[in-house]
Amino acid sequence: MSSSSPLREVRCQRWRDRKDLYRGIGETFDPSIYGVDVLSERDARVFVQAHHYSASMPAARLSVGLFGPQAVLCGVAVFSVPCNQSVVPKYAGCAPDQGVELGRFVLLDAVPGNGESFFGARALRLAAQELTVQAVVSYADPVARARSDGAVVMPGHVGIIYRALNARHVGRSRSRKLVLAPDGRVVSERTLSKLRNGERGADAAYRLLFGYGAPERAFGEAPDEYVQRALQSGTFRSIQHPGNYAYVLAVGDRRRRHAAQATFAPALPYPVAA
Repeated sequence: MSSSSPLREVRCQRWRDRKDLYRGIGETFDPSIYGVDVLSERDARVFVQAHHYSASMPAARLSVGLFGPQAVLCGVAVFSVPCNQSVVPKYAGCAPDQGVELGRFVLLDAVPGNGESFFGARALRLAAQELTVQAVVSYADPVARARSDGAVVMPGHVGIIYRALNARHVGRSRSRKLVLAPDGRVVSERTLSKLRNGERGADAAYRLLFGYGAPERAFGEAPDEYVQRALQSGTFRSIQHPGNYAYVLAVGDRRRRHAAQATFAPALPYPVAA
């Protein structure tokens, strides 16, 4: 697949049981029956792993929940530690500890269209209160993911929600090669590196590859040789990713937001869905 895969931006994306679903943008969202509050990391992890296509939870600094009728959890936002300490200075122009990444944003299909604006704004408000940060970085991935049988598990998107939240589009992350497992999930370079270098977590990395259908590691086989053989076994696919669209938002009161925005990377035109 390439970045030319169809992008479904005319509807509001939702998730349930790791399947993408959609609500109409013209629906009425009633804020009086929804609440937003801090959520335990454990509850956030269970929700994200159950419903987000990646089934993975980033290193959270704060988790926030959207609660619907009868206080049922129907959405989670996870503010996480960026994967690289250069991310916040690059896009927000401040120290790494003064920013976080919006690592997950998941709404169930029970939430009507346009509910993401309500939830997103209140989650950002809580991030400013609880974390004492001035900036939130987030990404929109334009490249779809599919299983080996061709079934799409994550359609690409350009981040329409961030425009609704007045985020600044500040560029793209670096282009890179992605290794895809048969179910369409990305096998991270960090996972492969642990196995290649025999680092802590190497055994778990081996079990992950083997569980996806990679061959067993031969007795005495060097770790880097095994990784190369596993990736060439036909189990995995590689795609060239052009980079995610990067956005940055200021949080806090008006004075704090204005001061933070002064150090942000220059604004670029919002990307358009293909």
